[in-house]
Amino acid sequence: MDNNTPILELRNVVAAYGRIQALKGVSLKVHAGEIVSIIGANGAGKSTTLMAICNVVPVVSGDILYQGERINDVSSERLPARGLCQVPEGRRIFPRLTVTENLEMGAFFRRDTSVIRQDMDRVYELFPKLRERRKQLGGTLSGGEQQMLAMGRAIMSRPRVLLLDEPSMGLAPLLVQQIFRIIKEINEQGVTVVLVEQNANLALQCASRGYVLETGSVVMEDDARALLDNPDIRKAYLGE
Repeated sequence: MDNNTPILELRNVVAAYGRIQALKGVSLKVHAGEIVSIIGANGAGKSTTLMAICNVVPVVSGDILYQGERINDVSSERLPARGLCQVPEGRRIFPRLTVTENLEMGAFFRRDTSVIRQDMDRVYELFPKLRERRKQLGGTLSGGEQQMLAMGRAIMSRPRVLLLDEPSMGLAPLLVQQIFRIIKEINEQGVTVVLVEQNANLALQCASRGYVLETGSVVMEDDARALLDNPDIRKAYLGE
């Protein structure tokens, strides 16, 4: 893969839930090292886009390319081992496993035991609360701590590309700011991030570029700063 090839690309992707077409020809590009935000109203197709990338929602037509290779037919279970990992909406941690056991599940396909220990320490540095709670069951954590755990578990897979679906949902404002600081830190450590987020203002402040979805179609793409300054975007998504 040369430097000009996007690390992740969707080409005219159509995806459907049964007979309901959720994505209507979505095309987007993500280059290595970027944070790319996908914004839009509820039901616009933001989460469906991430699930289509991971082959959770069937792609009817179009191509999904990761590191230059078509991955339409690669099962979602195999993608983390290839460096493509999703933190789904709603966290979906293992409630009956401890924090440490949840993190170990993120590295279940890895065999580099000494490096896994280093990555565990890295997660605990990013999320000191998880270190404090490491022997606690996942289901007893607060919503914010569960979000940290879900992100930490994804980091344990050593992702090249991290797909984040609504990381701020249901969190107090102070925790939201903390989560977004950590997203930037993860990115600065070399992980490419695709961010689906209802809070368009924060999402675009965090990102280098953004895409706007409406009813399953991309209606705008631009640098994140340009989108933040766009009066139509400010009116539609930033409450102005």
